[in-house]
Amino acid sequence: MPSRRPRTRFALLVAGLAIGAGVLAYVLLVDAGPAGPDAARLALGRQVYDGYCAACHGADQEGQVNWRRRGADGFLPAPPHDATGHTWHHPDEQLFTITKHGTAALAGADYKTTMIGFGDQLSDDEIGAVLDYIKSRWPSDIRRRQAEITARARKAN
Repeated sequence: MPSRRPRTRFALLVAGLAIGAGVLAYVLLVDAGPAGPDAARLALGRQVYDGYCAACHGADQEGQVNWRRRGADGFLPAPPHDATGHTWHHPDEQLFTITKHGTAALAGADYKTTMIGFGDQLSDDEIGAVLDYIKSRWPSDIRRRQAEITARARKAN
């Protein structure tokens, strides 16, 4: 009676290769998106983020504790910029406007916020780079959804 070990090993090898091929296909097909910003632009974005954003929004874009609840002063803490926050719910133009002119530029002067505009401290290119850096850290499905939101907003204008 022939041994079943070679067949078992072969079956395990085939199964392992199939799983590996499936993971590779997922990474290449599902997680693939359009070519993003180059490494130099992302490095600039990270430098800007670290220097201007991390103090409030967190070194890992995690935001401040209880960011959805106004403090005793009536101000909301800084929200996260990672996938758990709401940054990705906004089209690019709004994110740029908020970063350049502050939240009040969209929400009105009466809106209580500590988010100032950085237009007199950062160039438009630096603002764009920091937004690219923030978006580069989102999972691909969130990047796609935010790109759809941006596309719809552009069509509406």
